[in-house]
Amino acid sequence: MEKLMWVRLVTIFLVLFGRVSNIAIAQNTNAAFPAVFAFGDSIFDTGNNNNLLTASKCNFPPYGKDFYGGRATGRFGNGRVLSDLITSALGVKDTLPAFLNPALTAQDLPTGVCFASGGSGWDDLTANVQGGVLTMGTQLRYFEQYITKLRAVVGTEKAADIISKALFIISAGNNDVAFAHSFTIRHLLPFNVYGGQLVGASQNFLKSLYQLGARHVWVLSTLPLGCLPAARSITGPLRLCVDVENILATQFNGWLANGLASLKSSLPDYDLRFVDVYTPMLRLIQNPLAAGFVNVWNGCCGTGTFEMGAACNVFTFQCPSDASYFFWDVAHPSERAYKATIAQLFHAQNYDLTSYNISQTIHPLNVSNLIF
Repeated sequence: MEKLMWVRLVTIFLVLFGRVSNIAIAQNTNAAFPAVFAFGDSIFDTGNNNNLLTASKCNFPPYGKDFYGGRATGRFGNGRVLSDLITSALGVKDTLPAFLNPALTAQDLPTGVCFASGGSGWDDLTANVQGGVLTMGTQLRYFEQYITKLRAVVGTEKAADIISKALFIISAGNNDVAFAHSFTIRHLLPFNVYGGQLVGASQNFLKSLYQLGARHVWVLSTLPLGCLPAARSITGPLRLCVDVENILATQFNGWLANGLASLKSSLPDYDLRFVDVYTPMLRLIQNPLAAGFVNVWNGCCGTGTFEMGAACNVFTFQCPSDASYFFWDVAHPSERAYKATIAQLFHAQNYDLTSYNISQTIHPLNVSNLIF
């Protein structure tokens, strides 16, 4: 407890004096993984989009209102996002810094960074139609640059050891299924054909990660896309989940899981896991009161029916208590929703939820009230 208090005090001090990169403080030198690397979309992005030529960014209030110091860091939420919380729960460090953060320091590198970019997906078109959003291929190239930087800090042998023992987490497919297949030329493709292309892209990406030394990878499913407030807005005042969108997400998740299993069978030393976040999130949405949520159909920001990005700003009113809302804006869960999801995710991976790092990460959530 004294160690955690010290970390918190130092974190607050650094935030107040503007050194944002240094909030990524290692909590446990005995963590199961020495580092975490995140790739994908806004579920993981911790600020890479801030200086990109894209409208897909949120480095302004009220985003970050519950982050350390109440600062908007480019995270798509009110506080820490899922990549931060996974990193924290594993005891690596409290937050995962963005690789493109100009304030990133050499001491941040050995314990991992984030390459994810809000709006990205397995399909390059998904990112490209949104301006400067980083494609998955570009994120991979930034990882190659990272390796060079890491070698300069710790040496070639130690760098290879860190990468081989690190955990790589990927969240992609949400924007492909919910956006690209509906609002770009990809809508001309039958969904099974498009889904097959996405799975093929994921396998190629994962092969490239393997060639670069990765050996432990968690690939997340999509969210229950039909239950996002943005999707519910098309159903009228009842704001029901859009079943067809959830069906598409479920189909894609099944194909993705099979694609990963096929790739793993050809690379037996590749600890490659499909991690289901669709089911635990849907369970929470369908049983909100058990986890302390009173609203699962609107975002906390504004009316909660369309506000996201620039439409969620300092002139937009917020709900009285974002902790009681599952969604922060119309496309992104709140920090508390992520914490509830983390509890279920780690339970499914056979982690002890009472362990120090996990319990501190999901605090003050009462896991005994969750339905597993």
